[in-house]
Amino acid sequence: MTPTWKLVVVLAGICFTSALALSSVKDLTAERIAYEMKQDVIRSLQAALPDQDVDPDVFYLDMTSEDGLPVRVFRSHADDEVGGAAFKVVAPDGFSGNIDIMMGVLPDGTLGGIEILNHKETPGLGDPISKSEEWKASFRGRSLENTKFKVKKDGGDIDQFTGATISPRAVTGAVERGLKWFLENREKILNPGEETS
Repeated sequence: MTPTWKLVVVLAGICFTSALALSSVKDLTAERIAYEMKQDVIRSLQAALPDQDVDPDVFYLDMTSEDGLPVRVFRSHADDEVGGAAFKVVAPDGFSGNIDIMMGVLPDGTLGGIEILNHKETPGLGDPISKSEEWKASFRGRSLENTKFKVKKDGGDIDQFTGATISPRAVTGAVERGLKWFLENREKILNPGEETS
């Protein structure tokens, strides 16, 4: 066997062994990764609908957003009634790109809460949208009837952060759009007979 062929055989053996090892690691960690992802969803649902029991595997409805994108609506369930609905909205106008938000809405159209799922906003300026529990909690109880969904700098009711208006403005606009979408689809969302599981 020539030296070139020996090298090819050795490299092929190393590649095969590496691929086998990576496959084994993926199989070993897949269950743990799936568990952690589910826990992230549960935490965001608890923040969006505090004091309500929402099982992401049992009581949900797949719908379509106003721009034709799929939306999974998670619903709390008690005594054959829907106690609230949580769903993801996206603010495409964040300073550094999309901001993913889980928002919870009660049957009367008031906000149960919001949770920031993902963002790339500037640390120390825009990232308080996810770090400030007080700011996120300020959305609870607000509705289209009792709130002007603009930041205070723009004449609205929502606080912004010193030196950072773009991120709070983006979140506020997305939450307002989410509330409008909920009200347009409230009958279907609140009908416990509409279910996928």
